[in-house]
Amino acid sequence: MAEQEPKTGANNLIAVASGKGGVGKTWFSITLAQALARRGRKVLLFDGDLGLANVDIQLGLMPESDLGSVLAGTISLEKAVYKLDGPGSEADKGGFDIIAGRSGTGSLARLPAPRLSKLIQDLEILSQKYDHVIIDLAAGVDHTVLELAGLADRCLLVITDEPTSLTDAYAFVKVTRAERPEAFLEVVVNAAENREGGKKTYKTLAKACGNFLGFEPGLSGVIRRDNRVREAIRKQVPLLTRSPQAEAAEDVEEIARGIG
Repeated sequence: MAEQEPKTGANNLIAVASGKGGVGKTWFSITLAQALARRGRKVLLFDGDLGLANVDIQLGLMPESDLGSVLAGTISLEKAVYKLDGPGSEADKGGFDIIAGRSGTGSLARLPAPRLSKLIQDLEILSQKYDHVIIDLAAGVDHTVLELAGLADRCLLVITDEPTSLTDAYAFVKVTRAERPEAFLEVVVNAAENREGGKKTYKTLAKACGNFLGFEPGLSGVIRRDNRVREAIRKQVPLLTRSPQAEAAEDVEEIARGIG
């Protein structure tokens, strides 16, 4: 079975992907960013879901600048950084930085190659100022997703136990490995009934990958189903702020500890 090794880049870029939408990818990206920030890391969350961005929506933010302005050439990528309130502040939105996308602008998902290359180059330069940069990718395996994922040191693939999630996740692994055999892929099982059930879901995907691709992605962690996640999203407040003792919060913090 093929072994994988993480890249040794000092910037520790982390791509968060999913084969399909609706598995909690953006919620996980936000919560992971907050968990890492609470460990004293300087974190940037980049909304790479070009065209269907919703990091700002889940956080209840209305940033003056977003990725659309960057791609239009009116501001630099660094000028688009929005600093969230940190622990101890009245709002306590998490203590990390974000670059918001431009929701509802489908054209951003079809960036010309030169513009996408410039964006990736600028993000790589900006990442040198952070301990961790989390890239919340769009669902699926289109060209933009693969290019942004290729920038990352590791890719966390979020899945649930739904059959469509598993089949689409397998497709993501297959295409990603074909494009980048050296890619460091790990699985995050979200909304699991319990840890054992989550591990069973992971093993289903890993076995399919092993049988047909000769490669099994590792397991980054299992996040248990928790009604407080939905409440936090509805209130547009990060889970670690609203319900830090929630089981799902504990699970994401465990994943963050594994990252560093």
